[in-house]
Amino acid sequence: MYFEATTQGNDYKVKVNEGRSAWNVQLSKNDGPWVEHVILKEDFQMLNEAISFMFNNHSYLVDVVGKDTDYNVYTRGSFRTIKIFNDEMLLHESLKSGKGLAAGDNLNAGMPGKIIKILVKVGQEVEEGDPILIMEAMKMENEMRAEKSCKVKSINVKEGQTVESGAELIVFEC
Repeated sequence: MYFEATTQGNDYKVKVNEGRSAWNVQLSKNDGPWVEHVILKEDFQMLNEAISFMFNNHSYLVDVVGKDTDYNVYTRGSFRTIKIFNDEMLLHESLKSGKGLAAGDNLNAGMPGKIIKILVKVGQEVEEGDPILIMEAMKMENEMRAEKSCKVKSINVKEGQTVESGAELIVFEC
């Protein structure tokens, strides 16, 4: 699973892979290097609606309350408010403006996905609303459009390529 979270002015990217005996959790803070953690399933329990687990020889009891993207996480006598976006919420946020994912002088991936079709060439003039590329995310094909009239300066991806959230796909000269 892939998530993005924001708390206390920091942005986190989170990848969670469940194995037979453990969860592999990878975190990137503010687009920094990925740090990997392993949480053994034998050190994990659900207690009513709270979670108890051991991590780095410390015991944690975590209670999470929230809905949509806003959550309060209570642990060790304090709480943090966290905004969490899973793949579906990332897609919704990136597409709700109706203008695609282009912002400014580049087009970035709003979530992980696969480039299906590139609809422009380097040097091509595009008008606001013109289709730029088609990206598959969450088993849906999403047409990404130009936010404003510009010229395509560079294309940083190829058809069939898988990209991470935030990847710079196309650069424009505006």
